[in-house]
Amino acid sequence: MKGLTETKPYREWIIRCPRLGGEVPFSYCEQESGDLPCRQVIRCWEAGFPVAEYLRETLMPDAWERFCGLIPKDRMTTILDVALAAGERQKK
Repeated sequence: MKGLTETKPYREWIIRCPRLGGEVPFSYCEQESGDLPCRQVIRCWEAGFPVAEYLRETLMPDAWERFCGLIPKDRMTTILDVALAAGERQKK
């Protein structure tokens, strides 16, 4: 991914943060959770550049794995999980 960071200064790009309600640079999103990116960074930035690929290559492997555990599920997956859990409770 050598060319990715050399050709585009992603860390300086600005976007409106849906969580904070104001504008923030990608560098903030990249470190919002201390040593991990914001859990919504992929959802917010994926239209602008290949953010998942960038993070996978810039984070340490253990940090990438911890980050992957933070990524929120999409709405449909969440709805299906809730429905399945309700069905399991009904069976018991």
